[in-house]
Amino acid sequence: MFYTYVLYSTEYQKIYIGQSSNLQQRLKQHNDIDNAGWTRKYQPWVIVYAELYSDRKQAMKRERELKTSRGRSFIREILRTNKA
Repeated sequence: MFYTYVLYSTEYQKIYIGQSSNLQQRLKQHNDIDNAGWTRKYQPWVIVYAELYSDRKQAMKRERELKTSRGRSFIREILRTNKA
């Protein structure tokens, strides 16, 4: 099983969209102080949305969809409704 997920940095109001077969482990990697990637600058991250897929190809397709303008609007709406 594979997840497409959306992380949110409350402190910096940044979003990150990705996919993984192990969602909890991937979240720990994003929040690890030794993380050398882009997400290190905006720690801590929380999962605000996730979808489950049976194969990586489907998860990657959805990741690409969420990275479009329409997908980011969808994510902003999720963030807006979660704050209410």
